[in-house]
Amino acid sequence: MKLLTHNMLTSPGNARGFPLKIEGATVEEVETDFNAEFISRMVAKLEWDALLGALQQLGVAHQLPSAVPDKYAEDEAFLKALHHVLVEVEVMEGELVCPETAKRFPVKGGIPSLI
Repeated sequence: MKLLTHNMLTSPGNARGFPLKIEGATVEEVETDFNAEFISRMVAKLEWDALLGALQQLGVAHQLPSAVPDKYAEDEAFLKALHHVLVEVEVMEGELVCPETAKRFPVKGGIPSLI
């Protein structure tokens, strides 16, 4: 599960089911081609604090600032760092935990199951 996906998942049927906590995770890094335009378009869709929280839960070192820079679309270093954490860091195994109900959802083979 890419962190881009995690940033958009919510616990089904719960008003306060976001962000899902990540526990017991096995993480892999998978190199992918950088697409500055795609990453730039994703910035407005991200919950920034949830992304930073996920990185902390996973213990992933990163070079992201505490807030999105004003002129992020022109900041290639920022976009490359964001690309890395959004699409190259993958949670392969673990559990997602609802912050409201503490219900657990497995992640197996990189695929989250919210059923």
